[in-house]
Amino acid sequence: MPATVILNPYANRWKCGDQTDAIKHSLQRAAIDYSMHISDKRGHATELARMAVKIGHLPVIAIGGDGTLNEVVNGIFQAKSRNTDLMSPLATIPMGTCNDLATMLDIPSELDASIELIKSGSTRSIDVGTANGHYFVNNAAIGLETEVALQNDRIKSIGGVLRYIVAAVLTIMKRPMWQAEISWDNGHYKGSLTLVSVGNSKRTGGVFYMTPNAIPDDGKLDFIYAPALTRAHLFRLLPKTIKGTHISESAVYEHRTTRLTIRTDPATSIQTDGEISVSETTEIEFNVIPKSLSIFAPQK
Repeated sequence: MPATVILNPYANRWKCGDQTDAIKHSLQRAAIDYSMHISDKRGHATELARMAVKIGHLPVIAIGGDGTLNEVVNGIFQAKSRNTDLMSPLATIPMGTCNDLATMLDIPSELDASIELIKSGSTRSIDVGTANGHYFVNNAAIGLETEVALQNDRIKSIGGVLRYIVAAVLTIMKRPMWQAEISWDNGHYKGSLTLVSVGNSKRTGGVFYMTPNAIPDDGKLDFIYAPALTRAHLFRLLPKTIKGTHISESAVYEHRTTRLTIRTDPATSIQTDGEISVSETTEIEFNVIPKSLSIFAPQK
């Protein structure tokens, strides 16, 4: 059966789509038998991945960024839930803006090198997180980080990682805050809240190491939270998130857990792998499925 290639042409502001011919030629040079499908709307890559698993056209090769990878993973796991016997390694050719998970797993960003990795057959198993039933592989969040994701979508005149930094600055100026109750494996918190960031991997947004100690195959999710903070305090924290040193701040709390439940007032969106997966909710539940995804990547 041919591999299923799912390409998101919009990734990295259409730069991924501009390389469609180069991608085809590289796959052909590598003698990879494939059928290519172009996603044309949000959620389409999930539908395409679900169908690929259903008919057995595997592996699935996701071409785009973290959002594309997230959609494909959701399609695979939706199909897997109906047939636990089927599973094939997922591959990614990272061509998005940030490519956080691919970078953290040392998957090459260069086209031919990423295809050679697929041909090599090298894989590793990583954990998958869930947030209110939506799967994620890199990062999820509520609160401030989701507001940054929404602001990022509204910015049209700036590209690349700079767009995420500008979105973060604009969001901090608004200083959103919540009241929340949080419970995890061995802890509980009730009080004001600025953010909760949950990491299966270390980096999000291309530069922000929100959960710098996260390990993608340890069977746990790392998370940080912070109570309501002043704008000045948030701006002092922002550059520290680029190095991951914010976790040494007394106002930032870091934990590792298999589950996380949160109640908020008012409602918050949920961000998974950079995309808003739930628009508004006051009840959030995170869980981890240990080593449930096999992905083409260099061995550790």
